[in-house]
Amino acid sequence: MEEKILPKHIAIIMDGNRRWAKEHGIESSLGHKKGAEVLEKIAKYCNKIGIEALTVYAFSTENWKRTKEEVGAIMLLLQMYLDKFLKSADLDNIKLRIIGDRENNMPEEIKTKMLKMEEKTKNNTGLKFNIAFNYGGRDEIVKAVQSISKQVKEGKINIEDINEETVANNLYTKGLPDPDLLIRTSGELRTSNFLPWQITYSEFLVLDKYWPDFTIEDIEFAIQEYEKRNRRVGK
Repeated sequence: MEEKILPKHIAIIMDGNRRWAKEHGIESSLGHKKGAEVLEKIAKYCNKIGIEALTVYAFSTENWKRTKEEVGAIMLLLQMYLDKFLKSADLDNIKLRIIGDRENNMPEEIKTKMLKMEEKTKNNTGLKFNIAFNYGGRDEIVKAVQSISKQVKEGKINIEDINEETVANNLYTKGLPDPDLLIRTSGELRTSNFLPWQITYSEFLVLDKYWPDFTIEDIEFAIQEYEKRNRRVGK
């Protein structure tokens, strides 16, 4: 039997929680809760089959514009899952990280729990599971430029030595391969400011279903579609 060609790094824009909730006649917070449960299953499955990294778009820097009630519900949900991860004795060897802006708007209690969670899982050798929270792609690049500028100012690097690797090493995803596959649910045909530097050569797959309806079969289908693609990467 021919061995599968697995993508090393899968990125997912988890779209459609609110619309799913609306169609089911329930509050949007319950849509986000269902979406979080789906994410847990997908992360564990990716870990099981040997995917190296999974990066998901959970909450953007623009999402603060949503209603106070919805933002509050999302924060409560994040806190609940952080508590769950911190109390769990077995995390399937998954290494968890939160990527994004931790300074602006982020509650102190959640920041503390993020750090504890990362510390707890830092030596795990399974799936590198990155949750993009309070994340904006352009903001990430701006922060990378600021970091590089500071290094130049301090004499640590020369302007002439700045290259693509320099930029990559100052992004949140430092040390990870760029995503081979980008999946977006809900049928929307845009990247929504998600990993603009990293997805330059990613294969895109858009699924016409909301994230709470996403299944193990869907991730299998995505991998099968990835296998069919002729990845020239500019060659």
